Amino acid sequence: MPSLSDAKVRNAKPRPKQYKIADGEGLFLVIMPSGSKYWRLRYFFAGKEKLLALGVYPEVNLSDARERRAHARKALAAGNDPGDAKREAKRLATLKSANSFEAVAREWFGKRKHGWMPTTADTVLDRLEKHILPKLGQRPVGDITPPEVLAILRTIEDSGALETARRAMQMCGQVFMYAIATGRAERNPVPDLRGALKTPVVKHHAYLKAADLPAYLIVLDAYDGDILTKLALRLLLLTFVRTIELRGALWTEIDWDRAEWRIPAERMKMKELHIVPLSRQAVNVLRELKKHSGNRQYVFPNQHNPAAFMSENTMLYALYRMGYHSRATGHGFRSTASTILNEHGFRADVIERQLAHSERDTVRAAYNHAQYLPERRKMMQWWADNLDKVAKKSSP
Repeated sequence: MPSLSDAKVRNAKPRPKQYKIADGEGLFLVIMPSGSKYWRLRYFFAGKEKLLALGVYPEVNLSDARERRAHARKALAAGNDPGDAKREAKRLATLKSANSFEAVAREWFGKRKHGWMPTTADTVLDRLEKHILPKLGQRPVGDITPPEVLAILRTIEDSGALETARRAMQMCGQVFMYAIATGRAERNPVPDLRGALKTPVVKHHAYLKAADLPAYLIVLDAYDGDILTKLALRLLLLTFVRTIELRGALWTEIDWDRAEWRIPAERMKMKELHIVPLSRQAVNVLRELKKHSGNRQYVFPNQHNPAAFMSENTMLYALYRMGYHSRATGHGFRSTASTILNEHGFRADVIERQLAHSERDTVRAAYNHAQYLPERRKMMQWWADNLDKVAKKSSP
């Protein structure tokens, strides 16, 4: 007859030295001086006495411990060592955990995030944790099928976020390719899904045409909001860099002697040093900015947190106030400049280089930050002078 009861196990008190109370058929409870209680099973295999850990009380109660004893005795009756079986189960569980989609995805993210902008890394991780891991996280990466991935993408798609669904599919494909490269999967199920999702409608950034510039320059000149925001919009039009590149500008990036703004590779979308020749007008804007933020790290410090840079919505909301909601965006000034410069005969290669667009030839990309620099310098001065002419013609 078993000698233990729930009450006896529960009421067993610690002593100065550990002791044990038996239940029968090799099962016993060890009570430690600290008060911790451990289930153990003594058994014999191949003529040797062995000990098997069955868990910790109260997580494993008396009934659970007896059930685990029964499983161990069945293994013994079949000629198997229950200790070996437990170790193998633990090994397989560890292997399964290491090969889960979540483990592989987080490992892939850790390898890639250093090559992304912080905002991009945050977006990728949020997309991963919000849409993918809740459903696929615990699945062995090598066992996941195309329908499983599609089911997740369909959920995103049904919410109307077609672009998010497309990017989530791309991200899953990259995780599976990483799993293949690291020996944890044999195939990538994502290519099987080509054509299964709706194609998102590409929406281009709203931008001003040449005919729109006179009115815009008048409104910008009259803008009575924060002076840093006004100067940011002015400098953005003069340099037509990406808004994140402008907002994150550091004073240390400005080379006053050369009249250049040298944006380091880690802040550029293409991860390549980018030189922005500064026109006389751009230098004047920076000198004005120096009066307001010259003692800060960032050219455009955040109003609420001076240790950070300007919010991405600051310029956009200013454009809304100026009456340009849905008519212009910060990014759209790149299209404005590109269109007008092309129309005035500047070489496409020079314009594309100043826009810091992707360079397919990686050998050329290693040194093209200075490519066409003399021509770009002349072009940027022409662009600034042209804006002045437009503004002068449009003034009362």
